[in-house]
Amino acid sequence: MSKGGLEDVIVAESAICSIDGAAGTLRYCGYSIDDLVAHGSFPECAWLLWHGQLPNAQELNGLRATLRARRDLSEGMNFLVHGLAERAAPMDALRTAVSAMGIDDETTDGNAPADLDLSQDRAIRMMAQMPVLVATYSRLREGKPVVPPDLDEAANFLWMMRGEVPSNAEAKAFDACLVMHAEHGFNASTFAARVVASTLTDIYSAVSSAIASLKGPLHGGANTRVMEMLLEIGSEDRVTQWVDDALARKERIMGFGHRVYKTTDPRARILEQLSEQCAELAGNRLWFELSRRVQAEVNARKPLVTNVDFFSASTYYAMGLSPEIYTPIFALARVAGWTAHVLEQYRNNRLMRPRAAWVGPEPRSWVPVEAR
Repeated sequence: MSKGGLEDVIVAESAICSIDGAAGTLRYCGYSIDDLVAHGSFPECAWLLWHGQLPNAQELNGLRATLRARRDLSEGMNFLVHGLAERAAPMDALRTAVSAMGIDDETTDGNAPADLDLSQDRAIRMMAQMPVLVATYSRLREGKPVVPPDLDEAANFLWMMRGEVPSNAEAKAFDACLVMHAEHGFNASTFAARVVASTLTDIYSAVSSAIASLKGPLHGGANTRVMEMLLEIGSEDRVTQWVDDALARKERIMGFGHRVYKTTDPRARILEQLSEQCAELAGNRLWFELSRRVQAEVNARKPLVTNVDFFSASTYYAMGLSPEIYTPIFALARVAGWTAHVLEQYRNNRLMRPRAAWVGPEPRSWVPVEAR
């Protein structure tokens, strides 16, 4: 009998991402996450995921120029975002906006996924415009004037969210976060995108389904719940009692454990360093120290390791980003991986049609309503 949740079930071949849960390693197209964070940038990683090779200088400059040129939202998309900011939650707004991008796209002609160049162009458009959608939505929701895009990718999002130019250190830290969240194998949202793409629908529909999956608190919503936990605890002297109470109620403490990793999530290790770095930049170590104290208290009671969500919460908070926007930030990064998987699915497609193990009743005979 299967363990459920498709655990350890191989559903396809892929050359995009490899994870060794026992060793605690993560590689994009053969490159370790440590090297990509230390030496690469988010646009380089997106190109790598899409093409299987790192870009040369001309290709990288071309991608960056294209991303800058594709940022502007159409009049229709701007109108939509203004409406969404008034009534929709962040991930609902993003899912709806990305779905609407398919309608707004003048090249849309039904499905047409077999045209890989067209699908690649749409992937670039989503990567360019999703940060603008999220930042515009957030500023409108807070009653602040919209900040027009003007800087390079990571710095631009912080600029549009906060209305001030970030330091180079902040921009580099945020870029590292995007690199670490860009791809992670056949997780729930990526698998959703590939299942939808296998029907040969368009790439906007596939990414919309991925966003819907990421919204769940057991997937992308976990980092928001980590920060909500830290804010609820508030001070280090309350950590021990809070952890004891949560475990006594058999509540799940978000940010701990992972379905794949049996040892430390390599992204968590890097994010712990980034969290401390950003705390120093902000001049406030409270949330970093509180995170480490929660980590220590949980580990004293259960052998659980932190995952990518745990220290990303305090990292983003130190950057002045609102917790409700953390999951959309996850999507801004993961769109690189989602679209890479959709393109890979299109190149060698087979409709995904799994079967279930029957656990229902034995064959039964119809009983007339009078005899029931």
